[in-house]
Amino acid sequence: MGLITEKTPLASIQPVKFLLNWGRRWSLWVMNFGLACCAIEFIAASTSKNDFIRFGVIPFAHGPRQADLLVVAGTLTDKMAPALKRVYDQMPDPKYVISFGSCSNCGGPYWDSYSVTKGVDQIVPVDVYVPGCPPRPEALLHGIIKLQEKISGEDIREKFSGRLTQPAATS
Repeated sequence: MGLITEKTPLASIQPVKFLLNWGRRWSLWVMNFGLACCAIEFIAASTSKNDFIRFGVIPFAHGPRQADLLVVAGTLTDKMAPALKRVYDQMPDPKYVISFGSCSNCGGPYWDSYSVTKGVDQIVPVDVYVPGCPPRPEALLHGIIKLQEKISGEDIREKFSGRLTQPAATS
């Protein structure tokens, strides 16, 4: 009963797609790329009060080769951008990125600085943007839920083709 909803007719259920997306949705290993104060809020989201492990998100991967989700938290400078790109390139496909905080989304209050990258999306493709300065841990939980909704509806062939996808809407 849980597999069939009113929105999905029985003829359109694809068991392999459903199983793969279900497994990817509920087992995200996180590679934290904490750069500033937003990283403290990321750590707060993994504590027992907020506990994003209940959503199937394992907070700390041993390295980029074991990670599915890259959370960029804080001000990305032009000097750190190649390191971020290197970490992203080392992650296996399919991989996802959450931009956490105003500084990583668009440069934040430092957008006019000569050394600040004007958003993580200039370096790596971003799936979910979490706004705020600094955003609350609940905002990260909401962003994770939006990412999981996006993963559950993905087409495997599209994700592995390497085409950039649209970011999930968070409101």
